[in-house]
Amino acid sequence: MAVASHLGIRLDEYDERIRTFIPGYEAMLDAAAEAVATTPSTTPHVVDLGTGTGALTRRVLSRLPSARITGIDADPDILALAAERLKDLPAPTFVTGDFTSVPLPDCDGLVASLALHHIRTAEAKRAFYRRCRAALSRGGVLVSADCCPAFDRRLETDQFAAWRAHLRQTYSDAETTGYFAAWADEDVYFPLADELSMLAEAGFATEVVWRAGAMAVIVGRAGG
Repeated sequence: MAVASHLGIRLDEYDERIRTFIPGYEAMLDAAAEAVATTPSTTPHVVDLGTGTGALTRRVLSRLPSARITGIDADPDILALAAERLKDLPAPTFVTGDFTSVPLPDCDGLVASLALHHIRTAEAKRAFYRRCRAALSRGGVLVSADCCPAFDRRLETDQFAAWRAHLRQTYSDAETTGYFAAWADEDVYFPLADELSMLAEAGFATEVVWRAGAMAVIVGRAGG
């Protein structure tokens, strides 16, 4: 599904509306870009999984101006928008396709913002993390900024209540309920502990570099 359709908005609204949907969105992207900047390469190849409008790519290039970017997204319309919005920067290479199935190029960093929750099963996610590990150079990083709720049910309930309260600053109660119902049709949010475990199983050293409610930025680093 195209990202705008999934969110229930027009494509040209995306950059403005995503901030009303995701609490701490700007800080989360900043933390993700800072994390990928720890890759040891001085001229890194960074792959943006589910590029969207290129907001994370822009932040990565602001911290790693010598980076070479490959952006992968299944939605050709949003890649066209990303190309337009990033035209003042060194041109990324864009690949139209599902990042879970297209070949991942050899790289020094893999980044994803609100993208990996489209992988619906633990088995598929473990397999994808193994593919990411194989694509990365020694010391390279996989950085995911996403919803990773607590394993404890009470904490998870509180986190989603806070997320709902964020939407209620902009939308009615009925609209908020509708958005969460629509997202539930496609999105699967694994608990943070499960995400870290799956990354470790794939051969990554893991850490959490940013956390706000249900949202987190997690890093997996490839060893030797």
